[in-house]
Amino acid sequence: MLGIEMGWRRLLFANWPVEPEIVERGLPEGLEVDTYDGKAWLSVVPFTNVAVRPRGLPAAVGVSLPELNLRTYVTVPGEDRPAVFFYSLDADGLLSVLGARLAFGLPYYNATIEMAERDGAVRFRSRRAHPGDQPLRFDARYEPTGERLDTGPDSLATFLTERYRFYVGGRDGKIGYANVDHDVWSLYPATVEFGVNESFRANNFAHPDGDPICYYSPGVDIVSSRRKWL
Repeated sequence: MLGIEMGWRRLLFANWPVEPEIVERGLPEGLEVDTYDGKAWLSVVPFTNVAVRPRGLPAAVGVSLPELNLRTYVTVPGEDRPAVFFYSLDADGLLSVLGARLAFGLPYYNATIEMAERDGAVRFRSRRAHPGDQPLRFDARYEPTGERLDTGPDSLATFLTERYRFYVGGRDGKIGYANVDHDVWSLYPATVEFGVNESFRANNFAHPDGDPICYYSPGVDIVSSRRKWL
């Protein structure tokens, strides 16, 4: 597979600081925790994918599917390439879930997701439906507030969002990766009301203390490379 193109729309980045060792123990060998002000970060990200299609095909042939993921931030020793590591990705679309598992090795799970926008606020509800796996329910309402953030290169917002590679663990201890190209994020402060959030429990984390730091983005268009191996 040559890679994919799609749009990411109506995203919430809900970010919790945690001690690095909490993240470190769950990473594949060869990846290191990336920290900001001495903290690792766990981020819950609900959004919708639009016009998902193989790279080079027109957007009209693509499919759309909402998604919820839990991720952290990593590097590879000797490489100046900040990246994302996904613990889980729940998406509403069985064929797309199976395709992403096969093509990229990502830990996708089939879910039933409802996503609706009203007066600028997004209501996102997800319930994992993948047979034999940990249940995961999520229910939140989020919306942007205030003016667009003026983020600098050393800001927390840039650290958490401007990432152009993701890593996955593979068989026999291999680490797979794909590069992702997109414009710089447009980010706004966000408010969020959580009804239920089982993202941490389903991935064997205790729920972090305190309130998250939250950003909203209307989205970007992305192009992803095929999966490669380190």
